[in-house]
Amino acid sequence: MSFHDRPIGIFDSGVGGLTVLRALRERLPAESLLYLGDTARLPYGTKSPETIARYAVQAAGLLVERGIKLLVVACNTASAHALDALRDAYPDIEVTGVIEPGAEAACAASVSGRIAVIATESTARAGAYQHAIQRIRGDADVVTQACSVFVALAEEGWLDGPVAQAAAQRYLAPLFGGSGAGPDTLVLGCTHFPLLSPVLKGIVGPDVKLVDSAVTTAEVVAGMLERAGVAAGNGLLPGPAPAPIRLLATDAPDRFARVAANFLPFPITAAMVELVDLQQAGATASSKDTAKLVRT
Repeated sequence: MSFHDRPIGIFDSGVGGLTVLRALRERLPAESLLYLGDTARLPYGTKSPETIARYAVQAAGLLVERGIKLLVVACNTASAHALDALRDAYPDIEVTGVIEPGAEAACAASVSGRIAVIATESTARAGAYQHAIQRIRGDADVVTQACSVFVALAEEGWLDGPVAQAAAQRYLAPLFGGSGAGPDTLVLGCTHFPLLSPVLKGIVGPDVKLVDSAVTTAEVVAGMLERAGVAAGNGLLPGPAPAPIRLLATDAPDRFARVAANFLPFPITAAMVELVDLQQAGATASSKDTAKLVRT
């Protein structure tokens, strides 16, 4: 297999990163995609930064062993805590997370500079989006709210109705319910949250822009591949059908497939999900057989 035809590796603590996979498929239909959900150890959002980094390096190691050409950290929590560890562990693989693309999109979308971020507990506590946004736009006024219940709602498919409405109202009222001018942009700082966009939009109103980092991450990946000259088929479809997608999980393929149906536009069965063991795989911080991409 030529380097151009190697898959893009994507990993998340569970299924939420499938929103990133979906965006990549829509933007880059010629690219093979290899997705790993570390479902045995989710959620990452309640773990310490050290544990998150260790888990991320192990998960990425399996993808590197499978011969990926680029790594997408489709997890906001791991993007907040593990990018440096991943780049140190796998220096021959180009790595991108979802926070920087989301921050850039938020800064571009906001007119007033008042930006709200909703995220998991760990991402919110780390202030990852706030730091990234303010590096790009120093005058930005960023407020952050942890919304951990949204993860469970998305995975259960409770995307509308009174429970979702009540949770959204409870979380967003402190950000948007006060007097005076509120944020004009809302960053969905967890890959689960785009599934709740209609409910969120109903709470914040039509004038607030919602930023989905999955879409902006797909654009960043497209640019990385183009600049490195390693895009598959120059971005064109390889014949009559898109390139293959492979799905891996570290636990419960049946549940992974069931929940994935909420995230993907095509049916998933448990037989389509390969069960993997990160310890048995022997993932190591080595990628000597992988050609190097130019970092940007």
